[in-house]
Amino acid sequence: MVRRSTLQIIRSAALPAVALFVIADFAGFALFGANGLLSFAGYHQQKTEHQAQLSALLAKRDQLMHHTQLLDPSHVDPDLADEIVRKQTRQVRPDEVILSTQ
Repeated sequence: MVRRSTLQIIRSAALPAVALFVIADFAGFALFGANGLLSFAGYHQQKTEHQAQLSALLAKRDQLMHHTQLLDPSHVDPDLADEIVRKQTRQVRPDEVILSTQ
């Protein structure tokens, strides 16, 4: 029976140990990484939050488009123009209430 030295045993085990470490590293990232299996639950919540944010932004965009149409240079809405001018020049009396859509 041939006895191998400790150094020979370590050398022969080094390559499989490195291979196992690399495999474990890839498996860890596949499970726990930013795009791993355990992060899929967070994606659904993020999608819901982003959809709510998108609908709020779309509503704001529609409101701004409406204001843009009211301020069309060919025909400005007189009520909106009066409201904007009086607000900017501070000509609002204390007993007046201006209802703003902004």
